[in-house]
Amino acid sequence: MLSKASFCCAVLLTVDSASARLGVEKVAEKFDRPVWVGQPAGINDKLWVIEQVGKVWIIDAKTGARSEKPFLDITADVSRKGNEMGLLGLAFAPDFKTSGRFYVNFTDGSIKTRIVRFTAKKSNLMETEASSAEVLFTYDQPYQNHNGGWIDFGPDGFLYISAGDGGAGDDPQNRAQDLKTHLGKMLRIDVSPTKGYQVPKDNPFVGKSDAKPEIYSYGLRNAWRCSFDRKTGDFWIGDVGQNKWEEINVMAKGTARGANFGWRLREADVPNPNGKIAGDNPPGAIDPVYVYKHGGGKTEGMSVTGGYVYRGPIRELEGRYVFADYQNPRIWSFDLKSGKASGFKDLTDELKPEGGRINLISSFGEDNSGDLYVVDFTGSIYRIVEK
Repeated sequence: MLSKASFCCAVLLTVDSASARLGVEKVAEKFDRPVWVGQPAGINDKLWVIEQVGKVWIIDAKTGARSEKPFLDITADVSRKGNEMGLLGLAFAPDFKTSGRFYVNFTDGSIKTRIVRFTAKKSNLMETEASSAEVLFTYDQPYQNHNGGWIDFGPDGFLYISAGDGGAGDDPQNRAQDLKTHLGKMLRIDVSPTKGYQVPKDNPFVGKSDAKPEIYSYGLRNAWRCSFDRKTGDFWIGDVGQNKWEEINVMAKGTARGANFGWRLREADVPNPNGKIAGDNPPGAIDPVYVYKHGGGKTEGMSVTGGYVYRGPIRELEGRYVFADYQNPRIWSFDLKSGKASGFKDLTDELKPEGGRINLISSFGEDNSGDLYVVDFTGSIYRIVEK
């Protein structure tokens, strides 16, 4: 028979277990093809949302109320000729609250990727003049898909940029392995100068005539969404696959320098299913920590949406990498132990909104407290919560 003290303890444990159930709450809705949500350091009561057409909106983090006009509107410069083109990524400078500087990644009317710096108004950081644009650099997009689009600052203070392999199928010009092009790469630049940018001196191909100095790592197909673990600095990359496999790569803090992720010789951790271009791992190649097959099952999908290592208030999720599939809208998580995925969980049913579902998971987002957000391409933004 339980003593009074033991009974109280048991009740508390039961309540704690029940409260550990996960769920989502809708933060805002009715966006036009949203592809990203986030916030700058030092501003905790607002969230910024990208619409692929070329607009960035600010919403109240608690009520979801939207600003009367866009924070940024560059629709006149953004091309939407292809489904994967448009305004695709945004990164706030770590000192945004004082400098007002931020960076975007988009496809322009000449079918080039532009990396552009903007500066919000010093009198009101909630507004930006499009005329403040400074184009840092551009590169051609030979096809209308695989534009990459992710952009963010690493723990080293440099700006990282995901460049897709240029599109079509099976990377027909083998650009991901070609160091003379930015395509199929992870780029890294120093944007601290007042104007322009510099190439970090420790980028792996600096000073080599047959390589672009901005390249930090290569062999990627279309790293659509990536992230840095805010606690460890580890670098996580969700690389969208070709015909059979999707993959998650991770590099410990500072170790992605010169890494080759194997595409197009490899798809995930096996030779490319197209035997004409398949091959063994090139020297120094990095295998993914997690792969999954194409299909419609509970552990399958067609297009990976990279996520974040959870560092928010929900203890059940602490340290787990949360990610999803775009076309088969499922949300999963796992721990990383000894360089391998461990303790895989399907969170889809727990994270189903009341009276509906999340339709197309285009992105995740993270706020300054570590809370995670789920972006539904059909228009809504959700926050992962503990019920």
